[in-house]
Amino acid sequence: MRPERKDAILREPISRSEDWSAQIIPETSITDLEPTAISKARAEYKEKHPKRAVECDSWDDSTFLNKAKVTIQGKITNTALLLLGKEESVHFLMPAIAKISWILKDEDNIERDYEHFSLPFILASTQVFARIRNLTYRYMQDSSLFPTEIKMYDNYVIREALHNCIAHQDYSLQGRITVVEKPNELVFSNVGSFIPKSIETVIEQDAPQEYYRNAFLAEAMVNLNMIDTIGSGIKRMFIEQRKRFFPLPDFDFSDPSKVVVKIAGKIWDENYTRLLMNKTDLSLKTVILLDRVQKSLPIADDESKQLKQLNLIEGRKPNLHISSSVAKITNDKASYIRQRGIDDNYCKKIILDYLKQFGEGRREDFEKILLDKLPEVLDIDQKKNKIKNILQSLRKQNLIGPEGKIWKMSKR
Repeated sequence: MRPERKDAILREPISRSEDWSAQIIPETSITDLEPTAISKARAEYKEKHPKRAVECDSWDDSTFLNKAKVTIQGKITNTALLLLGKEESVHFLMPAIAKISWILKDEDNIERDYEHFSLPFILASTQVFARIRNLTYRYMQDSSLFPTEIKMYDNYVIREALHNCIAHQDYSLQGRITVVEKPNELVFSNVGSFIPKSIETVIEQDAPQEYYRNAFLAEAMVNLNMIDTIGSGIKRMFIEQRKRFFPLPDFDFSDPSKVVVKIAGKIWDENYTRLLMNKTDLSLKTVILLDRVQKSLPIADDESKQLKQLNLIEGRKPNLHISSSVAKITNDKASYIRQRGIDDNYCKKIILDYLKQFGEGRREDFEKILLDKLPEVLDIDQKKNKIKNILQSLRKQNLIGPEGKIWKMSKR
């Protein structure tokens, strides 16, 4: 597809009449659907609609597919083929690509294994789920002598992330859905812009949107128990991660033609985790802001002020961290000190003591002493820059002076 056409598609308004997922494929029939997938769909429909379970058993396949809103008056839609179609029927969807790729990568981001899954998606999603290595993760709770054991990933969160990719993929862009498994993270991606524009909008609104890219497909997936009632799934993903005291999902919209969702499989900041354990009354909005702080992601000035007023964070932007009051609550003062690091005055004392003892020193000498004592929220370049600024501050105070690359005590 030409780039200009791709951009045009992203700008086009979405309406029900243009819903790709509701389009009928005239040359197909129910014989192009996979019987095993239809049986799976029946089981899930009865799970979703228990009051209609007995009635459902009396329907023939054609009636069932109409009732589940997968077909339209017995005619096969793109949705029916996507969810229930035989693998050899995939050509009917072209030029759309109906494929989910699972990719395993190691610590160096090198691909170690992969597998591609095609129609029917109602079965393929289960097969993808089975490939994910959901290992056991262990961590210590505050008052316990024994570790808590939990799976790296919550089953609901995996399911919702994958099925959202299927439901909201822009199939006109001819891309595939990908699930990348890294040592401590799952990355889901689908092509197509994120229509609500922001995650905050979805969570605060907590209601169905006004329109959907694939409205017919989304409704069918609700009926087949593949996604929650439209509009609530993403918020529940955040709630489930919060219950586990794990980092919240990250939604990346940096590429306007793609949505990327990252699910962490381990605890990042123990202070954040213990805070959630001890302060269960925090609003979800506050937890989202704290999650951004633990990930060193930017937050607005008014948001930073709000968290500071609640005594939840300390520091100056962009180097914010969990506050000392929280560290006292969580009995994790050592972790707090590592986050905060030693202050500038103590750094200056160490440099002055060094020069008094040895007479001279290079910046590299001071870095060897101070780098591991500076706040953990700073990266290596920020730490080195901080040491450089401290040296300049001592020079301005006329306490030390440079001779080339050598620093010595000032002669006063």
